[in-house]
Amino acid sequence: MEPMSYKSLAIPPGRTCTPGSTGMSEAPGAGTGKLRISSKLDPEHPLAPRAPIARFYTALVTGDLRSLQVLTERYHQDVNLVFEISKNQLEWQVKSQASYGLSGLWALEERLELSTPLCLAACHGHSDCLRHLLRRGADPNLAPGGQGPLHQACLGGHSDCVELLLEYRAQPNARSEQGAAPLHLCTSQDSLRCAKLLLMRGAAVELPSEAGGDTALHVAARHRLCHHARLYLRRRARVDARNARQETALGVLCGQAPAAGDRSLELFQLLLAHGADVEARDEGWRRPLHRACGAANAELVRLLLRRGADANAIDYDGVSPLGWALQAAAAHPERRPHRAVQLLLNHGSRKIWPPAFGKVLKSCAAVPEVIEVLFNSYSQIPVSQEWAEAVPEEVFQHQPFYESLLGLAGTARSLQHLCRAAIRAHLGNKCHSLVPLLPVPAALRDFLLLEPQGVVL
Repeated sequence: MEPMSYKSLAIPPGRTCTPGSTGMSEAPGAGTGKLRISSKLDPEHPLAPRAPIARFYTALVTGDLRSLQVLTERYHQDVNLVFEISKNQLEWQVKSQASYGLSGLWALEERLELSTPLCLAACHGHSDCLRHLLRRGADPNLAPGGQGPLHQACLGGHSDCVELLLEYRAQPNARSEQGAAPLHLCTSQDSLRCAKLLLMRGAAVELPSEAGGDTALHVAARHRLCHHARLYLRRRARVDARNARQETALGVLCGQAPAAGDRSLELFQLLLAHGADVEARDEGWRRPLHRACGAANAELVRLLLRRGADANAIDYDGVSPLGWALQAAAAHPERRPHRAVQLLLNHGSRKIWPPAFGKVLKSCAAVPEVIEVLFNSYSQIPVSQEWAEAVPEEVFQHQPFYESLLGLAGTARSLQHLCRAAIRAHLGNKCHSLVPLLPVPAALRDFLLLEPQGVVL
Protein backbone atom coordinates (compact mmCIF):
# COMPACT_ATOMS: atom_id res chain seq x y z
CA MET A 1 0.00 0.00 0.00
CA GLU A 2 1.17 3.51 -0.76
CA PRO A 3 2.00 5.72 2.23
CA MET A 4 0.01 8.90 2.83
CA SER A 5 1.17 12.21 1.44
CA TYR A 6 -0.04 15.79 1.54
CA LYS A 7 0.31 18.90 -0.50
CA SER A 8 -0.44 22.44 0.57
CA LEU A 9 -2.62 24.95 -1.24
CA ALA A 10 -2.73 28.67 -0.50
CA ILE A 11 -6.33 29.84 -0.08
CA PRO A 12 -7.36 33.41 0.72
CA PRO A 13 -8.77 33.98 4.23
CA GLY A 14 -12.52 33.36 4.50
CA ARG A 15 -12.63 31.05 1.52
CA THR A 16 -13.37 27.38 2.14
CA CYS A 17 -13.01 24.16 0.24
CA THR A 18 -15.18 21.06 0.41
CA PRO A 19 -13.35 17.74 0.19
CA GLY A 20 -14.57 15.11 -2.19
CA SER A 21 -16.60 12.26 -0.79
CA THR A 22 -16.58 8.68 -1.92
CA GLY A 23 -19.99 7.97 -0.41
CA MET A 24 -18.70 4.75 1.11
CA SER A 25 -18.22 3.76 4.71
CA GLU A 26 -14.73 3.45 6.09
CA ALA A 27 -13.32 0.31 7.65
CA PRO A 28 -12.07 0.90 11.19
CA GLY A 29 -8.33 1.24 11.29
CA ALA A 30 -8.04 1.19 7.54
CA GLY A 31 -5.53 4.06 7.23
CA THR A 32 -2.27 2.99 5.68
CA GLY A 33 1.33 3.46 6.64
CA LYS A 34 3.25 6.58 7.58
CA LEU A 35 2.79 10.17 6.53
CA ARG A 36 4.96 11.22 3.57
CA ILE A 37 5.37 14.99 3.25
CA SER A 38 5.94 16.72 -0.06
CA SER A 39 5.77 20.44 -0.80
CA LYS A 40 3.57 21.18 -3.81
CA LEU A 41 2.79 24.86 -3.62
CA ASP A 42 1.50 26.63 -6.69
CA PRO A 43 4.67 27.72 -8.52
CA GLU A 44 3.22 31.21 -8.90
CA HIS A 45 2.73 31.58 -5.17
CA PRO A 46 5.29 34.11 -3.82
CA LEU A 47 6.29 31.80 -0.94
CA ALA A 48 6.81 28.69 -3.02
CA PRO A 49 10.62 28.86 -3.35
CA ARG A 50 11.34 29.28 0.33
CA ALA A 51 8.42 27.98 2.39
CA PRO A 52 9.53 24.89 4.38
CA ILE A 53 6.13 23.19 4.37
CA ALA A 54 7.37 19.98 5.99
CA ARG A 55 8.68 21.85 9.02
CA PHE A 56 5.48 23.87 9.21
CA TYR A 57 3.32 20.77 9.32
CA THR A 58 5.57 19.05 11.87
CA ALA A 59 5.59 22.10 14.14
CA LEU A 60 1.78 22.21 14.12
CA VAL A 61 1.35 18.53 14.92
CA THR A 62 4.04 18.40 17.62
CA GLY A 63 3.26 21.80 19.16
CA ASP A 64 6.72 23.21 18.48
CA LEU A 65 5.96 26.88 19.13
CA ARG A 66 9.50 28.14 18.54
CA SER A 67 9.72 26.57 15.09
CA LEU A 68 6.25 27.85 14.30
CA GLN A 69 7.27 31.39 15.25
CA VAL A 70 10.34 31.20 13.05
CA LEU A 71 8.37 29.88 10.11
CA THR A 72 5.62 32.50 10.30
CA GLU A 73 7.81 35.47 11.19
CA ARG A 74 11.00 34.81 9.23
CA TYR A 75 9.54 32.93 6.30
CA HIS A 76 6.12 34.67 6.45
CA GLN A 77 4.42 31.32 6.23
CA ASP A 78 0.73 31.67 5.34
CA VAL A 79 -1.30 30.87 8.49
CA ASN A 80 -4.39 30.18 6.34
CA LEU A 81 -2.65 27.54 4.27
CA VAL A 82 -4.76 24.50 3.47
CA PHE A 83 -3.12 21.09 3.67
CA GLU A 84 -4.41 18.44 1.30
CA ILE A 85 -3.78 15.00 2.72
CA SER A 86 -3.97 12.07 0.36
CA LYS A 87 -4.10 8.56 1.77
CA ASN A 88 -5.02 5.10 0.62
CA GLN A 89 -7.69 3.36 2.67
CA LEU A 90 -9.84 0.29 2.43
CA GLU A 91 -13.36 1.32 1.49
CA TRP A 92 -16.56 -0.71 1.44
CA GLN A 93 -18.02 -0.73 -2.04
CA VAL A 94 -21.51 -1.99 -2.81
CA LYS A 95 -21.39 -3.93 -6.06
CA SER A 96 -24.02 -5.60 -8.18
CA GLN A 97 -25.59 -8.74 -6.79
CA ALA A 98 -24.71 -10.67 -9.93
CA SER A 99 -21.00 -9.87 -9.58
CA TYR A 100 -20.37 -9.89 -5.85
CA GLY A 101 -23.51 -11.01 -4.05
CA LEU A 102 -25.50 -8.87 -1.66
CA SER A 103 -22.70 -7.58 0.53
CA GLY A 104 -20.13 -6.01 -1.80
CA LEU A 105 -16.39 -6.01 -1.19
CA TRP A 106 -13.47 -4.10 0.28
CA ALA A 107 -11.35 -2.13 -2.19
CA LEU A 108 -8.36 0.18 -1.86
CA GLU A 109 -9.38 3.76 -2.56
CA GLU A 110 -7.63 7.11 -2.39
CA ARG A 111 -9.25 9.71 -0.15
CA LEU A 112 -8.44 13.37 0.18
CA GLU A 113 -8.66 15.24 3.46
CA LEU A 114 -8.19 18.97 3.88
CA SER A 115 -6.96 20.71 6.99
CA THR A 116 -5.60 24.07 8.13
CA PRO A 117 -2.90 25.12 10.61
CA LEU A 118 -5.60 26.11 13.11
CA CYS A 119 -7.38 22.78 12.72
CA LEU A 120 -4.17 20.85 13.27
CA ALA A 121 -3.22 22.87 16.36
CA ALA A 122 -6.76 22.63 17.80
CA CYS A 123 -7.00 18.91 17.09
CA HIS A 124 -3.82 18.24 19.07
CA GLY A 125 -4.63 20.73 21.83
CA HIS A 126 -1.62 23.00 21.25
CA SER A 127 -3.10 26.22 22.65
CA ASP A 128 0.17 28.21 22.47
CA CYS A 129 0.50 27.45 18.77
CA LEU A 130 -3.16 28.24 18.29
CA ARG A 131 -2.76 31.63 19.97
CA HIS A 132 0.24 32.46 17.79
CA LEU A 133 -1.65 31.58 14.61
CA LEU A 134 -4.67 33.62 15.63
CA ARG A 135 -2.51 36.65 16.38
CA ARG A 136 -0.99 36.28 12.93
CA GLY A 137 -4.45 36.51 11.35
CA ALA A 138 -5.54 32.88 11.01
CA ASP A 139 -9.23 32.58 10.19
CA PRO A 140 -10.98 30.76 13.10
CA ASN A 141 -13.91 29.81 10.86
CA LEU A 142 -11.95 28.36 7.94
CA ALA A 143 -13.15 24.76 7.51
CA PRO A 144 -11.95 23.29 4.22
CA GLY A 145 -12.10 19.74 5.55
CA GLY A 146 -15.69 19.99 6.70
CA GLN A 147 -14.87 20.70 10.35
CA GLY A 148 -13.47 23.96 11.67
CA PRO A 149 -10.91 24.32 14.44
CA LEU A 150 -13.70 24.80 17.00
CA HIS A 151 -15.15 21.42 16.07
CA GLN A 152 -11.72 19.83 16.36
CA ALA A 153 -11.05 21.38 19.75
CA CYS A 154 -14.40 20.18 21.13
CA LEU A 155 -13.82 16.68 19.83
CA GLY A 156 -10.55 16.54 21.73
CA GLY A 157 -11.92 18.20 24.84
CA HIS A 158 -9.31 20.98 24.54
CA SER A 159 -11.07 23.75 26.45
CA ASP A 160 -8.14 26.20 26.31
CA CYS A 161 -8.27 26.02 22.53
CA VAL A 162 -12.04 26.47 22.55
CA GLU A 163 -11.69 29.57 24.72
CA LEU A 164 -9.08 31.08 22.41
CA LEU A 165 -11.08 30.40 19.27
CA LEU A 166 -14.21 31.94 20.75
CA GLU A 167 -12.25 35.03 21.80
CA TYR A 168 -11.23 35.41 18.16
CA ARG A 169 -14.86 35.15 17.05
CA ALA A 170 -15.15 31.56 16.01
CA GLN A 171 -18.84 30.87 15.34
CA PRO A 172 -20.26 28.81 18.26
CA ASN A 173 -23.14 27.46 16.15
CA ALA A 174 -21.17 26.77 12.95
CA ARG A 175 -22.12 23.43 11.45
CA SER A 176 -19.64 20.91 10.17
CA GLU A 177 -20.04 19.29 6.78
CA GLN A 178 -21.93 16.51 8.59
CA GLY A 179 -24.32 19.06 10.10
CA ALA A 180 -22.99 19.00 13.66
CA ALA A 181 -22.43 22.13 15.72
CA PRO A 182 -19.47 22.27 18.14
CA LEU A 183 -21.80 21.52 21.06
CA HIS A 184 -22.76 18.21 19.41
CA LEU A 185 -19.08 17.22 19.46
CA CYS A 186 -18.67 17.61 23.22
CA THR A 187 -18.82 13.85 23.70
CA SER A 188 -16.28 13.16 26.45
CA GLN A 189 -16.04 13.94 30.14
CA ASP A 190 -13.13 16.26 29.35
CA SER A 191 -15.32 18.40 27.11
CA LEU A 192 -17.55 19.77 29.89
CA ARG A 193 -15.69 23.08 30.06
CA CYS A 194 -15.84 23.29 26.27
CA ALA A 195 -19.63 23.04 26.48
CA LYS A 196 -19.77 25.72 29.19
CA LEU A 197 -17.65 28.09 27.10
CA LEU A 198 -19.78 27.52 24.01
CA LEU A 199 -23.00 28.26 25.89
CA MET A 200 -21.50 31.39 27.42
CA ARG A 201 -20.67 32.59 23.90
CA GLY A 202 -24.11 32.01 22.45
CA ALA A 203 -24.25 28.35 21.44
CA ALA A 204 -27.89 27.27 21.04
CA VAL A 205 -28.62 24.40 23.43
CA GLU A 206 -31.67 23.37 21.39
CA LEU A 207 -29.95 23.41 17.99
CA PRO A 208 -30.56 20.04 16.27
CA SER A 209 -27.90 18.31 14.23
CA GLU A 210 -28.72 18.15 10.55
CA ALA A 211 -28.06 14.44 10.20
CA GLY A 212 -30.18 12.96 12.98
CA GLY A 213 -31.82 15.95 14.62
CA ASP A 214 -30.03 15.33 17.92
CA THR A 215 -29.88 18.18 20.42
CA ALA A 216 -27.00 18.54 22.85
CA LEU A 217 -29.08 16.68 25.44
CA HIS A 218 -29.46 13.69 23.10
CA VAL A 219 -25.68 13.67 22.66
CA ALA A 220 -25.12 13.79 26.41
CA ALA A 221 -27.55 10.90 26.89
CA ARG A 222 -25.90 8.82 24.16
CA HIS A 223 -22.50 9.25 25.78
CA ARG A 224 -23.87 9.09 29.35
CA LEU A 225 -22.51 12.50 30.30
CA CYS A 226 -24.43 13.41 33.42
CA HIS A 227 -22.68 16.74 34.10
CA HIS A 228 -23.21 17.83 30.50
CA ALA A 229 -26.90 16.98 30.72
CA ARG A 230 -27.27 18.91 33.97
CA LEU A 231 -25.63 21.91 32.31
CA TYR A 232 -27.99 21.77 29.33
CA LEU A 233 -31.07 21.37 31.50
CA ARG A 234 -30.03 24.38 33.53
CA ARG A 235 -29.88 26.23 30.25
CA ARG A 236 -33.51 25.23 29.70
CA ALA A 237 -33.00 22.40 27.27
CA ARG A 238 -36.32 20.62 26.75
CA VAL A 239 -36.05 17.25 28.47
CA ASP A 240 -38.41 15.55 25.99
CA ALA A 241 -37.14 17.18 22.80
CA ARG A 242 -37.39 14.76 19.85
CA ASN A 243 -34.76 13.99 17.25
CA ALA A 244 -35.45 12.91 13.67
CA ARG A 245 -36.35 9.40 14.87
CA GLN A 246 -38.69 10.88 17.49
CA GLU A 247 -36.40 9.71 20.29
CA THR A 248 -36.13 11.60 23.56
CA ALA A 249 -32.94 11.83 25.58
CA LEU A 250 -34.37 9.23 27.98
CA GLY A 251 -35.04 6.85 25.11
CA VAL A 252 -31.51 7.33 23.80
CA LEU A 253 -30.04 6.72 27.25
CA CYS A 254 -32.04 3.54 27.77
CA GLY A 255 -30.79 2.13 24.49
CA GLN A 256 -27.16 2.18 25.62
CA ALA A 257 -25.43 -1.02 26.69
CA PRO A 258 -24.64 -1.23 30.42
CA ALA A 259 -21.04 -0.45 31.32
CA ALA A 260 -19.15 -0.61 34.59
CA GLY A 261 -18.56 2.76 36.16
CA ASP A 262 -20.83 4.77 33.88
CA ARG A 263 -23.32 7.27 35.25
CA SER A 264 -26.43 5.99 33.52
CA LEU A 265 -28.43 5.66 36.73
CA GLU A 266 -27.59 9.17 37.89
CA LEU A 267 -28.40 10.55 34.46
CA PHE A 268 -31.68 8.61 34.44
CA GLN A 269 -32.68 10.14 37.78
CA LEU A 270 -31.70 13.59 36.52
CA LEU A 271 -33.90 13.30 33.43
CA LEU A 272 -36.81 11.99 35.47
CA ALA A 273 -36.40 14.83 37.98
CA HIS A 274 -36.87 17.25 35.08
CA GLY A 275 -40.06 15.55 33.97
CA ALA A 276 -38.91 13.06 31.32
CA ASP A 277 -41.76 10.89 30.04
CA VAL A 278 -41.10 7.18 30.70
CA GLU A 279 -43.70 6.25 28.07
CA ALA A 280 -42.45 8.51 25.25
CA ARG A 281 -42.65 6.58 21.96
CA ASP A 282 -40.25 6.94 19.05
CA GLU A 283 -41.15 6.53 15.39
CA GLY A 284 -41.33 2.74 15.83
CA TRP A 285 -43.50 3.09 18.94
CA ARG A 286 -40.60 1.86 21.05
CA ARG A 287 -40.63 3.19 24.57
CA PRO A 288 -37.67 3.58 26.92
CA LEU A 289 -38.54 0.19 28.44
CA HIS A 290 -38.29 -1.51 25.05
CA ARG A 291 -34.88 0.06 24.56
CA ALA A 292 -33.57 -0.85 28.01
CA CYS A 293 -34.72 -4.45 27.52
CA GLY A 294 -33.13 -4.52 24.07
CA ALA A 295 -29.84 -3.40 25.60
CA ALA A 296 -30.18 -5.94 28.45
CA ASN A 297 -29.76 -3.04 30.87
CA ALA A 298 -31.45 -4.55 33.92
CA GLU A 299 -30.82 -1.59 36.22
CA LEU A 300 -32.62 0.80 33.89
CA VAL A 301 -35.38 -1.77 33.39
CA ARG A 302 -35.82 -1.85 37.16
CA LEU A 303 -35.99 1.93 37.45
CA LEU A 304 -38.44 2.27 34.55
CA LEU A 305 -40.77 -0.34 36.00
CA ARG A 306 -40.65 1.35 39.39
CA ARG A 307 -41.67 4.58 37.64
CA GLY A 308 -44.73 2.90 36.21
CA ALA A 309 -43.54 1.90 32.73
CA ASP A 310 -45.98 -0.49 31.10
CA ALA A 311 -44.48 -3.99 31.08
CA ASN A 312 -46.92 -5.03 28.34
CA ALA A 313 -46.60 -2.09 25.94
CA ILE A 314 -46.08 -3.16 22.33
CA ASP A 315 -44.12 -1.43 19.61
CA TYR A 316 -45.20 -0.91 15.99
CA ASP A 317 -44.27 -4.52 15.17
CA GLY A 318 -46.26 -5.87 18.11
CA VAL A 319 -43.20 -6.77 20.18
CA SER A 320 -43.42 -6.37 23.94
CA PRO A 321 -40.55 -5.49 26.30
CA LEU A 322 -40.27 -9.20 27.10
CA GLY A 323 -39.78 -9.91 23.40
CA TRP A 324 -37.01 -7.32 23.26
CA ALA A 325 -35.39 -8.82 26.36
CA LEU A 326 -35.40 -12.29 24.78
CA GLN A 327 -33.85 -10.92 21.59
CA ALA A 328 -31.13 -9.28 23.68
CA ALA A 329 -30.52 -12.56 25.50
CA ALA A 330 -29.66 -14.24 22.22
CA ALA A 331 -27.46 -11.37 21.06
CA HIS A 332 -25.79 -10.39 24.34
CA PRO A 333 -25.61 -13.39 26.71
CA GLU A 334 -22.68 -11.77 28.56
CA ARG A 335 -24.94 -9.01 29.96
CA ARG A 336 -26.90 -11.33 32.28
CA PRO A 337 -30.11 -10.75 30.32
CA HIS A 338 -32.15 -13.01 32.62
CA ARG A 339 -32.31 -10.11 35.08
CA ALA A 340 -34.46 -8.05 32.72
CA VAL A 341 -36.67 -11.08 31.96
CA GLN A 342 -37.10 -11.73 35.68
CA LEU A 343 -38.01 -8.11 36.41
CA LEU A 344 -40.62 -8.00 33.66
CA LEU A 345 -42.29 -11.20 34.81
CA ASN A 346 -42.35 -9.97 38.42
CA HIS A 347 -44.08 -6.78 37.22
CA GLY A 348 -46.87 -8.59 35.44
CA SER A 349 -45.49 -9.07 31.92
CA ARG A 350 -47.51 -11.49 29.83
CA LYS A 351 -45.66 -14.72 29.20
CA ILE A 352 -44.89 -15.91 25.71
CA TRP A 353 -47.34 -18.23 23.97
CA PRO A 354 -46.49 -21.76 25.23
CA PRO A 355 -46.15 -23.32 21.73
CA ALA A 356 -43.47 -20.69 20.99
CA PHE A 357 -41.33 -21.79 23.92
CA GLY A 358 -39.33 -24.14 21.70
CA LYS A 359 -38.28 -21.24 19.46
CA VAL A 360 -37.12 -19.25 22.47
CA LEU A 361 -35.21 -22.27 23.72
CA LYS A 362 -33.46 -22.59 20.38
CA SER A 363 -32.40 -18.93 20.24
CA CYS A 364 -31.52 -18.52 23.93
CA ALA A 365 -30.07 -21.95 24.73
CA ALA A 366 -26.69 -20.43 25.49
CA VAL A 367 -28.28 -18.48 28.37
CA PRO A 368 -29.90 -21.18 30.55
CA GLU A 369 -30.84 -18.63 33.24
CA VAL A 370 -33.26 -17.01 30.79
CA ILE A 371 -34.85 -20.35 29.94
CA GLU A 372 -35.15 -21.24 33.63
CA VAL A 373 -36.77 -17.94 34.61
CA LEU A 374 -39.19 -18.11 31.72
CA PHE A 375 -40.03 -21.80 32.21
CA ASN A 376 -40.71 -21.29 35.93
CA SER A 377 -43.15 -18.47 35.21
CA TYR A 378 -45.69 -21.09 34.02
CA SER A 379 -47.54 -23.23 36.49
CA GLN A 380 -47.29 -26.12 34.05
CA ILE A 381 -45.99 -26.30 30.48
CA PRO A 382 -45.52 -29.63 28.66
CA VAL A 383 -41.87 -30.46 28.01
CA SER A 384 -41.55 -31.51 24.39
CA GLN A 385 -39.08 -34.13 23.21
CA GLU A 386 -38.26 -31.73 20.37
CA TRP A 387 -36.72 -29.37 22.89
CA ALA A 388 -33.68 -31.61 23.15
CA GLU A 389 -32.94 -30.94 19.48
CA ALA A 390 -33.09 -27.18 20.09
CA VAL A 391 -30.20 -27.27 22.57
CA PRO A 392 -26.76 -27.53 20.91
CA GLU A 393 -24.77 -30.52 22.06
CA GLU A 394 -21.86 -28.40 23.32
CA VAL A 395 -24.28 -26.40 25.49
CA PHE A 396 -26.19 -29.43 26.75
CA GLN A 397 -23.03 -31.19 27.94
CA HIS A 398 -21.95 -28.29 30.15
CA GLN A 399 -25.32 -27.33 31.63
CA PRO A 400 -26.91 -29.65 34.26
CA PHE A 401 -29.97 -27.39 34.02
CA TYR A 402 -30.94 -28.87 30.66
CA GLU A 403 -30.77 -32.41 32.02
CA SER A 404 -33.22 -31.45 34.75
CA LEU A 405 -35.43 -29.58 32.28
CA LEU A 406 -35.67 -32.34 29.71
CA GLY A 407 -36.09 -34.89 32.51
CA LEU A 408 -39.52 -33.41 33.18
CA ALA A 409 -40.91 -34.79 29.91
CA GLY A 410 -44.16 -36.59 30.65
CA THR A 411 -44.14 -35.64 34.35
CA ALA A 412 -45.83 -32.99 36.52
CA ARG A 413 -44.01 -30.16 38.26
CA SER A 414 -43.15 -30.43 41.94
CA LEU A 415 -45.55 -29.36 44.66
CA GLN A 416 -43.06 -26.65 45.64
CA HIS A 417 -43.23 -25.13 42.18
CA LEU A 418 -47.03 -25.39 42.03
CA CYS A 419 -47.26 -23.52 45.34
CA ARG A 420 -45.01 -20.83 43.90
CA ALA A 421 -47.19 -20.56 40.83
CA ALA A 422 -50.34 -20.23 42.98
CA ILE A 423 -48.81 -17.48 45.13
CA ARG A 424 -47.56 -15.59 42.10
CA ALA A 425 -50.94 -15.85 40.40
CA HIS A 426 -52.58 -14.44 43.52
CA LEU A 427 -50.15 -11.51 43.77
CA GLY A 428 -50.30 -10.77 40.03
CA ASN A 429 -48.26 -7.80 38.85
CA LYS A 430 -47.43 -6.90 42.47
CA CYS A 431 -45.00 -9.78 42.95
CA HIS A 432 -42.04 -7.41 42.87
CA SER A 433 -43.38 -5.33 45.78
CA LEU A 434 -45.38 -7.83 47.87
CA VAL A 435 -43.10 -10.88 47.88
CA PRO A 436 -40.30 -9.00 49.72
CA LEU A 437 -42.83 -8.22 52.48
CA LEU A 438 -43.67 -11.86 53.17
CA PRO A 439 -42.39 -13.16 56.56
CA VAL A 440 -40.41 -16.01 55.00
CA PRO A 441 -36.67 -16.75 54.65
CA ALA A 442 -34.74 -14.82 52.01
CA ALA A 443 -34.08 -17.97 50.01
CA LEU A 444 -37.82 -18.60 49.73
CA ARG A 445 -38.45 -15.01 48.65
CA ASP A 446 -35.83 -15.45 45.91
CA PHE A 447 -37.59 -18.65 44.86
CA LEU A 448 -40.90 -16.84 44.58
CA LEU A 449 -39.28 -14.08 42.51
CA LEU A 450 -37.94 -16.64 40.00
CA GLU A 451 -34.29 -16.34 41.01
CA PRO A 452 -32.44 -19.02 38.96
CA GLN A 453 -31.42 -22.12 40.88
CA GLY A 454 -29.51 -23.90 38.13
CA VAL A 455 -31.96 -26.83 38.07
CA VAL A 456 -35.69 -27.26 37.54
CA LEU A 457 -37.76 -28.53 40.46
